[in-house]
Amino acid sequence: METKPFVISLIDDDEIYQYGFKRTINITKFAKKLLIFSDGEQAINFLIDNIANASELPDVIFLDINMPIMDGFQFMEEYVKIKPRVGKPITIYMVSSSIDPADIERAQEISDISDYIIKPIQLETLEEIIIELEKKYND
Repeated sequence: METKPFVISLIDDDEIYQYGFKRTINITKFAKKLLIFSDGEQAINFLIDNIANASELPDVIFLDINMPIMDGFQFMEEYVKIKPRVGKPITIYMVSSSIDPADIERAQEISDISDYIIKPIQLETLEEIIIELEKKYND
C-alpha cells in the first residue's frame, strides 16, 4: 500500500523536541508538509487564517500540554469552538512529558483528543498512527 503523505503539525515549545520530531518525520517521509508552532495561540491563529483552505490544514496534530501563551488544554478549548468551520477532519494526539494522572485523565475526557502519548514519541508509535490515519482516510 502506498503511503499518503500527510500535513502534520507539531505544537510544542521545546526546540530540541521540535528538531528531533522534524528529523523523524523527514526520515519516515510521512509528511508532505510539517507545520511547527511554539504555542497554541500561533497554531489556532493559523487554523483560523486557513479555515477555508483545507489543503493547508493539518491532517494530524501532535499537541504538547505545557507551553507559554496558550497551553495544550487552552488550545483544545479554542479548537472546539472553530471545529465546525474547519473543512476537514483533524486527528489530535496530546504528546507530553507529563505522567501526572490528572493530565492524562483530563486529556482522555476531551473527545477530540485521539490519544495521550508520553514524550518522546517513539518511531513505532508514529508508524502506528500513520497506518491508522491511512485506514481512516482510505475508507
